[in-house]
Amino acid sequence: MKVYLDFEKPVADLEGKLAELRAIEEGEGGVGIADEIARLQTKADQALREIYGKLTPWQKTQVARHPGRPHTLDYIGRLIEDFTPLAGDRQYGEDEALIGGLGRFRGQSVMVMGHEKGSDTESRLKHNFGMARPEGYRKAVRLMEMADRFDVPVIAFIDTAGAYPGVGAEERGQAEAIARGIDSCLTLGTPNVSVVIGEGGSGGAVAIAVTNQVLMLEHSIYTVASPEASASILWRDSSRAADAATAMKVTATDLKRFKIIDTIISEPVGGAHRQPEEAIESAGRAIESALKDFAGLDSDEIRRRRREKFIAMGRSL
Repeated sequence: MKVYLDFEKPVADLEGKLAELRAIEEGEGGVGIADEIARLQTKADQALREIYGKLTPWQKTQVARHPGRPHTLDYIGRLIEDFTPLAGDRQYGEDEALIGGLGRFRGQSVMVMGHEKGSDTESRLKHNFGMARPEGYRKAVRLMEMADRFDVPVIAFIDTAGAYPGVGAEERGQAEAIARGIDSCLTLGTPNVSVVIGEGGSGGAVAIAVTNQVLMLEHSIYTVASPEASASILWRDSSRAADAATAMKVTATDLKRFKIIDTIISEPVGGAHRQPEEAIESAGRAIESALKDFAGLDSDEIRRRRREKFIAMGRSL
């Protein structure tokens, strides 16, 4: 069953009528109504293009959170061959919110990691809705160190509302684990590429997103805090989340203009959740192109370029 967002109501109405007409046409003694179906389909496609051609930052936030949007495991399943998951931080335990392991991307050995939100109630609880605990970030550090040792690039998929804010996570050093993740990203001697595929929230995202190239899907968001949290802080009113989303410049277009990200990956009309395979393939092509930019460079040059990229943000913003 399709999930429609509030602003997609015109499309929902049209596609509902389409479903009814198709059921009539396919039923016993169905009436020949192909022309009417074609007309309604054209109308629905046009409505979808118009809506997605002028999304507000808050509407993009809703699209980024759509439950049908492809998640990290979907990208790994389609883009990474022979994926071998690696578990545990060797200090406390395993964190299912941040998954990672070795595999091959288009013939090249890579280390892959990313936040996994889950796709149904059971898997969402298992993966803690993509909100990693300290052991998740320490696992990421372990995997980056392994990638450095074996000289393989790192690909990170970003999709989290933020690091898990529970008491246990704070007691086990959440802030320190995130800081070590950022440090590992910066000191890595192999190329690293990150892709914001849904939400890129706060330090939970940055911990594995300080990379040579930061890619971002067209309708994803990248924020210092969620729009709801920011509205609560600024105006003590979480209902002003739409205002906060606009003020914070969370969209790919704004962040590309500020040179926070490097590349915007186009999504199918209606968002990645409508045609996930096409969206994943587009991301794969962008990742391949980003990695080619660093082919043949030595470790010092890779580190230098990464360092200069992030220092330049501080100089220009």
